[in-house]
Amino acid sequence: MYHSWTNLLFLHWRFDPNVIQATLPGGLHVDPFEEQAWVAIVPFFMRNIRPTWFPAVPGVSDFQEINVRTYVFDDDGTPGVWFYSLDANSWPGVQWGRKLFGLPYHWARMEFSEEESTGAVTYQTQRRSMDPEFRSRFEYAPAGPGVPAEPGSLEFFLAERYVLFAHHRGRLYSGRVYHTPYPLAPANVSAWDDNLIRLAGLPADGRSPDHMLFSRGVDVEVFPPERV
Repeated sequence: MYHSWTNLLFLHWRFDPNVIQATLPGGLHVDPFEEQAWVAIVPFFMRNIRPTWFPAVPGVSDFQEINVRTYVFDDDGTPGVWFYSLDANSWPGVQWGRKLFGLPYHWARMEFSEEESTGAVTYQTQRRSMDPEFRSRFEYAPAGPGVPAEPGSLEFFLAERYVLFAHHRGRLYSGRVYHTPYPLAPANVSAWDDNLIRLAGLPADGRSPDHMLFSRGVDVEVFPPERV
């Protein structure tokens, strides 16, 4: 498939690696950076989603998505991403992600606005199966021009991941993506919360994110999942 991922906010928190390891399925291991595990909330926009053999469809190929993820490697040492949850406001997208990739998608109500002159984004989401108490709101904007991360840096470690893992029907799968390096900038964030981390069963306590990044986005090729 082809995707475009745009206006991404990466909010990251440090966690004890042992806490994260206890949440992972067999065959996956915490991938730490400087002895710390990292958990992210990533709101963004999915654009122009389509199979390689079919054009984008208005009203179907564009939607909002927000995920909660951590960083792992498999028994072969392949680094990638493990998703605790993915929320989207597209019913077909949710069903596609569940059935094709075995990913923990949830259908959500979402709203957004964007200030074209500054790039500022207001992003709201509420999982349809949850009480309105768990509504989330994010307000963010780039705090400078976007540039690729330096290999070996924390920014590179967090952003440049090209494999996702999923556990489906007792089996571990991986899916590969390809894109050019993200143009990354520091993020100005005026509203955020960690409700989705709490919903993932992790010990969120309302503390501020330890790291924040913004990206205008990339065009992405997505390949079919394979059994690990």
